[in-house]
Amino acid sequence: MNGPVKKRIAAAHRQIGGRASPPLMPAMRPQTFETLDRVAQATAARFTQGVSPHAQMSAWIDWASHLAQAPGRQLELAIDAASSAARLVHFSMHNLVSDKAPRPFQPEPADRRFSDPAWGTFPYLFFEQAFLAQSQWWAKATREVRGMRPNNAARVSFLAQKYLDAFSPSNLPWLNPVVMDRTQREAGANLLRGFQHFIEDSLDAATQSANGGAGYVIGEDVAATPGEVIYRNHLMELIQYQPATESVCAEPILIIPAWIMKYYVLDLAAHHSLVRYLVERGFTVFMISWRNPTEEDRDISLDDYRTKGVMEALDVVNAVLPGRKIHAAGYCLGGTLLSIATATMARDGDDRLSSITLLASQTDFSEPGDLMLFVDAAQVAFLEDMMWDQGYLDTYQMAGVFMALRSNELFWARVIGEYLLGEREHPTDLMAWSEDQTRMPYRMHSQYLRGLFLENRLTAGRYAVNDEVIALKDIGAPMFVVGTESDHISPWRSVYKAHLFTDNEMTFVLTNGGHNAGIVSEPGHPGRRYHLGVRARSDRYVSAERWRERARLFEGSWWPVWAGWLERSSAPQRVAPPPMGAPEKGFVPLEPAPGSYVRQK
Repeated sequence: MNGPVKKRIAAAHRQIGGRASPPLMPAMRPQTFETLDRVAQATAARFTQGVSPHAQMSAWIDWASHLAQAPGRQLELAIDAASSAARLVHFSMHNLVSDKAPRPFQPEPADRRFSDPAWGTFPYLFFEQAFLAQSQWWAKATREVRGMRPNNAARVSFLAQKYLDAFSPSNLPWLNPVVMDRTQREAGANLLRGFQHFIEDSLDAATQSANGGAGYVIGEDVAATPGEVIYRNHLMELIQYQPATESVCAEPILIIPAWIMKYYVLDLAAHHSLVRYLVERGFTVFMISWRNPTEEDRDISLDDYRTKGVMEALDVVNAVLPGRKIHAAGYCLGGTLLSIATATMARDGDDRLSSITLLASQTDFSEPGDLMLFVDAAQVAFLEDMMWDQGYLDTYQMAGVFMALRSNELFWARVIGEYLLGEREHPTDLMAWSEDQTRMPYRMHSQYLRGLFLENRLTAGRYAVNDEVIALKDIGAPMFVVGTESDHISPWRSVYKAHLFTDNEMTFVLTNGGHNAGIVSEPGHPGRRYHLGVRARSDRYVSAERWRERARLFEGSWWPVWAGWLERSSAPQRVAPPPMGAPEKGFVPLEPAPGSYVRQK
């Protein structure tokens, strides 16, 4: 039994008196029993990596019990199974005579597991078709049954597909023609290299350095745009970047990144660093770098991130550039926090912001996408007890959720390529960033999951700051909102819902790519495109699908569009770059960027 759990048990024991043989049973406090419950939950969570067994079992029970009472659905599935089996047998028999029979089952367009021509030969073609037939049957079997909870249906469908994916013929070396051919040609040398890669990765995970991942060094290869840390508190460092032009836009930009990961997804290698791009376009840029919390930070709240993060950063920027309005931009969770801070400022008459930019950020959580499959009351309570014991949500626990969402691309493809084929994937700066993970404080993450994910308070009119409800419709500054087409974290239709709860001028961009790659979309990046539309204050609401039909499609990166929008939202006259910090007000450069918080493990 670990130390923290022992402390909790000891505390519970003290609450009931701690006597070996009490003469009478003392009156026990209700929190005593709750403490014991939480200790039991926290202990179980260490074996399940934070996944609630009840949350999964309840979904399967809901599905199975309703399916058992649905004879029509059962008959439909039986007929579909017989039809699929007949099509599979007919296809197999036909291919024994001819190689030209069309495949009855096709993979999803984004599924590249069977793209190699070797899958077109027998017996591997049969393995592929049998697997796809099962996958399609289970997709139909796990559809919502009348009367069951929709979220349980989605969860069962997701889990069934993940279980099937684990036994895909592409993941089994003796059923994968590419692995079999490589092993035969190299006499097993690929498997030896793969085993060596596995040992190296295991050792790297056990001795992770403070220099990011994949061989990229923080401050040299990534997070390398020149600047200075001009302010530091317990929660964040504020970086001011050095100017790269003789004159700059009068209004500076303050970027609030998510604290789920390190900030430098917006300052990767020089050729696709958003920060460097903005600086070279003549903007004065400030960036928050969040501290990586430890057990001692367990009681940091979500509002602490607003007050000690966003609001204190705004105060420092105002000290450096007094009298200037500020363009504020938030990425992912940082954008949600910026929305809360901006609505609070509007309520309190604080008009320091010239514009607001939300990058892949949600304000409404009624349809948050695949992440909601991991979030219900049972799962949140389970996570809370685990974090209550640890003091934080650990890095590997959060990484496991993201990997589960895209297990074929993030896990199985790597297993096949690096451990079975013996091929090392060429590391990128984005891969290095994704391996450089952070923790999240217990209190903050609990408030985030309950207040936003479970109860959706921000757009339901029930989110209070300083005991007074805030409303997004109070925001008057113009907004620039970016959604990404294949986002599993912040689905673009959910991001688009900002239109429903605001009345200001809004420019909405829908770019191709995922949650990270769609935002890291530098000019010259091949294959980039985006839809663009503008809503005026007087325009009526248009649904997401109708908006997409009407919006203009452009080729290339959305970065120049945003930079031009910021310039038009600024004063027409450019000015001389400001000094680094405000020494006369106590904000002196403390150390060169990227600072020390970004290096914390």
